[in-house]
Amino acid sequence: MRPFLAAPALVLTAVLAAATPALAAPAPAWTVDKAASKVAFSSTFDGEKFAGSFRRWDAQIRFDPKNLAGSTAVVSIDTASAVTGDADRDSALPDVKWFSAKAFPKATFRTTGFKALGGNRYQAVGSLTLRGVSKPLTLPFTLVITGSQAKMNAQVSVSRLAFGVGQDEWKATSVIPDPVTVMIAVSARRAP
Repeated sequence: MRPFLAAPALVLTAVLAAATPALAAPAPAWTVDKAASKVAFSSTFDGEKFAGSFRRWDAQIRFDPKNLAGSTAVVSIDTASAVTGDADRDSALPDVKWFSAKAFPKATFRTTGFKALGGNRYQAVGSLTLRGVSKPLTLPFTLVITGSQAKMNAQVSVSRLAFGVGQDEWKATSVIPDPVTVMIAVSARRAP
């Protein structure tokens, strides 16, 4: 390379290297113990409380409190697997007026980042996709890691109407309120 071209090329290389942030190494993977974990929800029907859960879901988790930039999580929930213990409600939930499970078989929460709040408290910032609608969601959670074992608990209020859950007469909030409480309890082991 000619000497008068080498200096600008070196300067350009240095500028590009400084402007390009280094990608964080991926955090360690965790394997979820499904038998000891749960994705649940609660609300009221005509003033009476009810609770339910999803029988089928999966989570790919990479997390390290010391490497939040390299941490990620994707949770995929089978919407047809919702159960509440009430036969009428359970048969209605997969219907087009509620989860529309045939058209939208999965609900997915995908993180875009994590924030430490001090102690064992964190926030997972991401996007929830349900019934084909994606909305930002911040999930506060607590996490206790003991050796290779982790226990995470989270609770968040989600607007069902923002995702179109509850169509036609069920859009009214007089019988079922708009916010639904979602609870997540995960027990996991760091993958070898």
